[in-house]
Amino acid sequence: MSIGYVAIEGPIGVGKTTLADRLATDLGAERLVEAPEENPFLGDFYDNPAGHALSAQLFFLLQRARQIDSLRQADLFQRAGCIADFMFDKDPLFARLTLDGHEWALYDEIYTRLSWQAPQPDCVIFMSAPLDILMARIAQRARPAEHGLTRDYLARVVDGYEALFSRRHDCPVIRVDAQALDLVHDAQDYARVRDAVATPTGDRYFGPSAPH
Repeated sequence: MSIGYVAIEGPIGVGKTTLADRLATDLGAERLVEAPEENPFLGDFYDNPAGHALSAQLFFLLQRARQIDSLRQADLFQRAGCIADFMFDKDPLFARLTLDGHEWALYDEIYTRLSWQAPQPDCVIFMSAPLDILMARIAQRARPAEHGLTRDYLARVVDGYEALFSRRHDCPVIRVDAQALDLVHDAQDYARVRDAVATPTGDRYFGPSAPH
């Protein structure tokens, strides 16, 4: 059985990579890793967003384009499938937070040229958590590149994700409240999400109550 192409999305610190690693192992799928630590401009961007936004964003855009290109060329869909901790369509979300004028125009032209042939996920897991929890997790993992990340910037990222996933998507979206579900230590919570990925039946929500 192939799960196709599954993308996991959500704001910084929500647990995308941890979930993607576990699902890929359990479902025998290939793993596509975003690898933000490879971006040499990221630390400078968090320290000085205005001065380094374009370079940081273009690095991520080209990195993701290369990864998606390898996904499109690989024979993943005839095997167990692929799980990625990002989707290509989210890239403009971050660009809109930091770029404007000529920088946005340049970014948008490059994104448009790269995105037209990007494969669409067969399923997306959207993970969310309160801002305080995200900030605490980011502080706990203490990645050097994230030391300058501010609460205000992360709040804007969270709002951007909510706006992105408030719209209709062309594939099933599994929304996961990462505060209500413990996907690391609670086997039952994790199994609910894993089974939803293995047998997608349309949009699903896992949390304390249905979203409004």
